[in-house]
Amino acid sequence: MHVSFSAGNNLAIKVPSDEFDATVAFYRETLGLPVLRESDRGSVVFDFGGKRLWIDRSPSMSQAEIWLEVLCPSTKEAADYLKEKGVVRRDDIEVMPKGSSAFWVKGPSGIVHLVSEEED
Repeated sequence: MHVSFSAGNNLAIKVPSDEFDATVAFYRETLGLPVLRESDRGSVVFDFGGKRLWIDRSPSMSQAEIWLEVLCPSTKEAADYLKEKGVVRRDDIEVMPKGSSAFWVKGPSGIVHLVSEEED
């Protein structure tokens, strides 16, 4: 079995609370990236060359982490394929919205990946 993956449109930087404001200011004011939206939950989304760069306030973290999204035609097939390759699902990382088929995995270096279905 082989499943093809492609880069998703979402990149996230999970930032400790004490670094959040300075990180947002860096992307907004220093780099001048356009803000696409801000949420009450502590996220600011920037346009990052046609991709969405999420800066997420993450109080439980002691240092920033980068999270990536990969797309596939079928999350069911992707889950089976990744399991066959020895990749462990990490659904405990962050709760997905009800009804979502997307899921989390970690690569060998610890980078978190959201595996989502391609949009038609």
